[in-house]
Amino acid sequence: MSFLDPIPAGPAAATATGDSAATATRITPGNALRPEDIAAQVAAAPAVVGQDVASYALRLGDDPLILAQRLGWWISRAPELEEDVALGNIALDLLGHARSFLTYAGGAWDKTEDDLAYFRGETQFRCAHLVEQPNGDFARTIARQLVVSTFQHLLYSALIESADATLAAISAKALKEVDYHQDHSYQWTLRLGQGTQESRRRMLKGLELTWPYVDELFDDDELIERLEGIAVRPSSLRAEFDARIAEVLAEAELEVHDVPRALGGGRAGRHSEYLGLVLAEMQVLAREHPGATW
Repeated sequence: MSFLDPIPAGPAAATATGDSAATATRITPGNALRPEDIAAQVAAAPAVVGQDVASYALRLGDDPLILAQRLGWWISRAPELEEDVALGNIALDLLGHARSFLTYAGGAWDKTEDDLAYFRGETQFRCAHLVEQPNGDFARTIARQLVVSTFQHLLYSALIESADATLAAISAKALKEVDYHQDHSYQWTLRLGQGTQESRRRMLKGLELTWPYVDELFDDDELIERLEGIAVRPSSLRAEFDARIAEVLAEAELEVHDVPRALGGGRAGRHSEYLGLVLAEMQVLAREHPGATW
């Protein structure tokens, strides 16, 4: 059986080890649940992660993993030196979220975070199409960040209440960082929308290119149904998402016209033509030198 084949969920309890006092709810600043804690947990009790929980954690990890790869491209290319640093830091935050979720998912299949990041094929990834899309110009990247950071803020806020304590702990740590990501995207949306005619034109174009991929984020599916109380139902986040986005766009004096929905299918392994290019760049070193350390 493939490590991505879904089977009925097993127990999804989660306590973490790593030192004698560590627990999965260890989320105080400076003492947060780390990927190393999660790895120690699943090594000590591999059966603790049910297959459905692992499949859900996989999609939670794939979105930030691919988006981190996209954002890393901006380092040395952003319009301001401060943005080289800001987008790089956001990418590192997202990579940290991905590490935790993928480490937890790997416990069900005896896979490490590196196995899941570097040695899966394109159809085995479970990211949404939005995070795969090209960066475009800076305004298009900000439009994508506006959507993703707002969605992730709502998602992690809800996941803190998950019956799976490890997912809740990872989300609690991630939420503190996504607070900044959301504010960063809001401030740039306002700045570009209320700036020059050219910055406004580019921001409107970025929103137009981004919006076909929004609906996929809020699709419910059978996995979500099976994980009642553990997973967050994406459709339940839509009303608050729309309200937040409407508020910032109104302040920026921007609007998004109705656009046809993109096909989607990323949660089922059906991806846009862009993911393969991202993976080729991201995975080449690990595949050329498997097991190498430095």
